[in-house]
Amino acid sequence: MTTPLSQDLRRRIVRAVETGSSIRQAAARYEVSPSAAVKLMRRLRETGSVTPERIGGHRRSVLEPHQDLLRSLVDAKSGITLAEIQAELRARGIVVQALSTIHLMLKRMDLTHVNAG
Repeated sequence: MTTPLSQDLRRRIVRAVETGSSIRQAAARYEVSPSAAVKLMRRLRETGSVTPERIGGHRRSVLEPHQDLLRSLVDAKSGITLAEIQAELRARGIVVQALSTIHLMLKRMDLTHVNAG
């Protein structure tokens, strides 16, 4: 993953474009990709800022609020499969597309004795 352009470089690109350079000329001058300069100028137009957005971070599991339900499903049926858990969740209006999402949540909860099938 690439790192964001420095604030100084962002300001220099914007200044070059505002003083008459094309976006592509400014990108070449400061040795950044044309798409990076285009996105920078679009961000400036849309938000009024050249500050980069936050990169990365931890996304919370969609199942985090349903830990008690998951625990009760696993406790209620010995050997329950991930597909069965997925079906039970769907019956309660909780749609989980990937079985791996359920598996990872169960692993975080230290409930790993569930059948994968």
